Amino acid sequence: MAFELHPQIVADTVPVKELELSSLRLMNVAALPWLVLIPRRDALREIIDLGENDQATLWKEIAQVSRALSAAVNPTKLNVAALGNVVPQLHVHVIARFEGDPAWPKPVWGNLPMAPYTDESREALLQNLLSRF
Repeated sequence: MAFELHPQIVADTVPVKELELSSLRLMNVAALPWLVLIPRRDALREIIDLGENDQATLWKEIAQVSRALSAAVNPTKLNVAALGNVVPQLHVHVIARFEGDPAWPKPVWGNLPMAPYTDESREALLQNLLSRF
């Protein structure tokens, strides 16, 4: 079976960049800069389902994406999570949090306005992020 993104990930995100292991995508939620890494491997739910080399690569990519996002938007805190309660496909969230953001200090899930980016604001953020790689 060829690798495919879960339909919910496709619906909620836009492509940013292909990394060595993962597809990097931006959540289309203008309230916060929120990236998602999806390892291009079939039928995985947990990080421990990856082989050792892929686990190491994923951790490197999480660090790379975290540094790029931090440099691009200078957050108060980065939240990194691999939950998968709604979307079972293995994916890792890297979310820039700001003191006083709409969900602060609560988790983002269920506590954010889900309005999408405008085309202009999304493209500006994507260009800013891509310049950090």
